[in-house]
Amino acid sequence: MTFLIKRRGVQIAAPVFIACIGLAAAGCSSSSSSSSSSASVSTSASATTSASATASGPVDVFSAGSLDTLMTKSVGPAFDAATGYTLVDTSHGSGALEASIKDKTAVADVFVSASPADVAGLMGASNGNWVSWYASFAASPEVLGYYPKSKFAKDLQTMPWYKVITLPGFRLGRTDPTQDPGGVLAAEALNETATAQKLPALKTLATEQSDVYSEDPEEADIQTGQLDGAFMYAADAISQGSPYVPLTGTSLAGNYAITIISNAPHEAAAEAFVKFLLGPTGQAEMKADKFEIVSPPKVTGSGVPSSLTSLLGS
Repeated sequence: MTFLIKRRGVQIAAPVFIACIGLAAAGCSSSSSSSSSSASVSTSASATTSASATASGPVDVFSAGSLDTLMTKSVGPAFDAATGYTLVDTSHGSGALEASIKDKTAVADVFVSASPADVAGLMGASNGNWVSWYASFAASPEVLGYYPKSKFAKDLQTMPWYKVITLPGFRLGRTDPTQDPGGVLAAEALNETATAQKLPALKTLATEQSDVYSEDPEEADIQTGQLDGAFMYAADAISQGSPYVPLTGTSLAGNYAITIISNAPHEAAAEAFVKFLLGPTGQAEMKADKFEIVSPPKVTGSGVPSSLTSLLGS
């Protein structure tokens, strides 16, 4: 049996986290993660080719928090069934994941970021030479997701978003810009719109700390009504079933990049995962969530593994 292991919203530096990374293949997955993906794995297994019997073992993937549902519900089970490898996904803010790699507090094979800057921060001798290349492969616009039963839901459907979020009582959420690229985009949207629309209240919101959440609580609160609205990527809103409105007046988007960590513990599995995610099945899953696909992926740096050169065109 193949188990998909999901870890999200954890303290990256916690020792128990590191232990679970190392023991992924030995059964660190929770019963809830296993049960949630078992049906998907069972369905995918019926289409498994003989190739799945030729490989085994984990691939440790650090992915942007906005990719959590995509990784655990669709890409992960399909990848496991098609290759025989087991995806061990850790979803968190891209900035926090970059820091954990650089600080050696956790080990990854593959890093999928919502901002190329967080991957570039691992390049070069001054940054530890953790990666030598990355490929930009998809994008998703920053939007305002909202709770469908919120008393402000109709306002968001009929009024400019920037006016609604300043109405008395509106509960707004955004992620921490020091840990998540989406939080950076949210602050940019607020500041840009404050200037364009002459609404100083938006600049105040851009610096307000009470509306800053980590991604897990933010997503939970927008689904339960603890928040009226929250900044997120369109693909993330679609995957979790949240209605959303575009941030009219801005053109901000998360730009996703993928790389393999230098001296990855599971190099063959890492290459197989990149090939799968950027191949037909992975791309189809991303298109279902309305990701804007970059084709062919744009490669920065050098040293792409030979097995991926035809796919990445480098």
